[in-house]
Amino acid sequence: MALIKKNIKIATVLPYKENYTFSKASAASLWVSEFYKKSKFRSSNHIYGHTKDKDFLTRNYINIDLKNIKSKLKSATKEYTSKLIKKFKNINYDIIEIHNRPLILDELIRNINSRYIMYFHNDPLSMNGSKSIKQRLDIISNVEKIIFVSEWTQKRFFHDIDDKLKTKTEVIYPSVDAKKKISKKKDYITFIGKLNESKGYDLYAKSIIKILNEFPKWKAFSVGDEDRRKIFINHKNHYELGFLSHKKVLDLLDKTSISVVPSKWEEPFGRTALESTSRGCATIISNRGGLVETTSEAIILKNLDIDNLYRSIRYLIKNKKDRNLIQKRSYQNVDHTIHENTKIIDKVRQEALPYSNFNFIKNKLKIINIYNQGQKLNHRLYNISLGKKFSNGFIRNGHDVLELSDRDYLKNNKSLNFFSNKNSFQKYLIESFRNYNPDFLFFGHTKNIDPETIDTLKSINRNLIISQWNEDPVMPSLEYSRNNIENIKKYSNLVDHTFLTTHPNELIKQKKNIDNIHFFFVPVDRNIEFFDVYKLRPQKDLFYAMSHGVNRATLKEGTEDDRIVFLNNLVKKIPSVKYDFYGFANKQPIWGDNFFRSLINSKMGLNLSRGKPTKYYSSNRIASLMGNGLLTFIDKKVQMHHFFNKNEIVFYTSINDLADKVKFYSKNDKARKKIAMNGKKKYFKLFNEKRITEYFINISTGKNYNLF
Repeated sequence: MALIKKNIKIATVLPYKENYTFSKASAASLWVSEFYKKSKFRSSNHIYGHTKDKDFLTRNYINIDLKNIKSKLKSATKEYTSKLIKKFKNINYDIIEIHNRPLILDELIRNINSRYIMYFHNDPLSMNGSKSIKQRLDIISNVEKIIFVSEWTQKRFFHDIDDKLKTKTEVIYPSVDAKKKISKKKDYITFIGKLNESKGYDLYAKSIIKILNEFPKWKAFSVGDEDRRKIFINHKNHYELGFLSHKKVLDLLDKTSISVVPSKWEEPFGRTALESTSRGCATIISNRGGLVETTSEAIILKNLDIDNLYRSIRYLIKNKKDRNLIQKRSYQNVDHTIHENTKIIDKVRQEALPYSNFNFIKNKLKIINIYNQGQKLNHRLYNISLGKKFSNGFIRNGHDVLELSDRDYLKNNKSLNFFSNKNSFQKYLIESFRNYNPDFLFFGHTKNIDPETIDTLKSINRNLIISQWNEDPVMPSLEYSRNNIENIKKYSNLVDHTFLTTHPNELIKQKKNIDNIHFFFVPVDRNIEFFDVYKLRPQKDLFYAMSHGVNRATLKEGTEDDRIVFLNNLVKKIPSVKYDFYGFANKQPIWGDNFFRSLINSKMGLNLSRGKPTKYYSSNRIASLMGNGLLTFIDKKVQMHHFFNKNEIVFYTSINDLADKVKFYSKNDKARKKIAMNGKKKYFKLFNEKRITEYFINISTGKNYNLF
């Protein structure tokens, strides 16, 4: 299941001794820079390291200055880690990748709440922080994934550990860009690496002198350095080039005919062998460590000694046809390419995030849906309860749902003293969460979940995805709307996604800093909106119901808003129309089954929301009106024409226009019924409970999904 989140923020941490520059880069730096350049997440990936040089491999590099780099009394690693922690506390990275330093991983995990990927470029059993079985088991437990540069390094990590735990690991090899055409070769023999016995340089030195004496037209090169040199090659046709930049190394390999990699030590991988074959060199390697995993086209020395190395080089020189064939097959059959392996790395990153590692079978999720079930209101809001419709939609899409009602819990568990029982609700939520272990936490219109509780839930299930929803308007013209925005912001930085019934641009216009906002339309539910009023014979013409808040059963005395003014003016303009308005002219709001009994007795419905008409915002009554087959009127400025056309809903531009259209359709049943029928059909096609909840899950899990 490939799930993609855009703008994943990634911190990649190199060992502080790893030089991230063009002139001095080594294996880990080359790995990071090359995969970075092809990654789909490069725009939000920062690479951290330490170097005094300035020719950084990529622009996204952030250098950490260290004072204790040469101190014998203070630890440079501790200083490096401490400065990383300080930076990461100010940046909320989705993923932190640690290369080759288990001790840094351990310290970051203790201090920074993130998701971690650990990369091993060397033998884990030789590194502080991963030598013991306990240390390695802790790493497995605390990271999302462990990446090894070869099967050999993976095998070393799992020494005396159950192989079944390998499911949390991946082998991703160092890689190259395959050349399309082999370069013209010269009679060059090349050794690249540390000039010491571990790399087999002593074998190379003695073999190459014999070769150069026997074949004077050939030239040999040594690329690399060694602080404590003991091995030197003295021959007129041998050239010692010292440490070269990566580009110059590749340029030399382009011209090289034979590359020699005779390592004695257990190579974790062997980048030189990979690059040599990819550049069309006939390559000779030893069978140590991960070297044999670099290519399928090299000559492998089963017996590593001077004579075997000499004979292999000599054979390639003497047999030009075979040498050319090996060269051709080498560059044509590169086993590990940057392009392909970058896809694997990005996939690992995606799967490290909460919406990728759900505990599900065949995409069926466990969902906690927190909303006000209205027990204290005797369930009179069941027909307009979005939370209930969401549960229905999730279940009908095949998911499992545990419903929690925060407000009902607080009311039903009130203590006799004056202290809040909100703390008790936190414990209830945490323990319920622990027992159920959901993949997805979904809540709306609550102030009762403490931020610390959300942190606790994330620590229990590090793969949890959380989204909040809000159906109230976010327009600046209403005081209560401004309060609503603050309620949304309370959780916006703690959740992964926020869903609103107002177009997100309204918040952007108000310069509200809330990320990952999405619009959703009030859903209809086939078990709730099940009437076809256009097939009935209603006695009334126009229905409208309003309240002073769904939690109030009655009107607030002395409260009047713009809707009342609008309705007063409207009724004066339609004296012959039989209207049935609730929450108006001392007629109390209507709820539950009584709401339906009144609604289906009217041919048409007015969808009038409080506040100024705002893009896409509508009260949830629109589902009751259109979903039950009433011809529905709505202000054109709400821009519902993006979803419905004039044959499915009636748009009005002013109160006079509305009055004229109400009078027209009250007398033209045929036109009224056709539009009402089309409107209901369209509504159920686009915004039914299954489709809306499918939209929530797809967006929350990083998939693209077009709601309309």
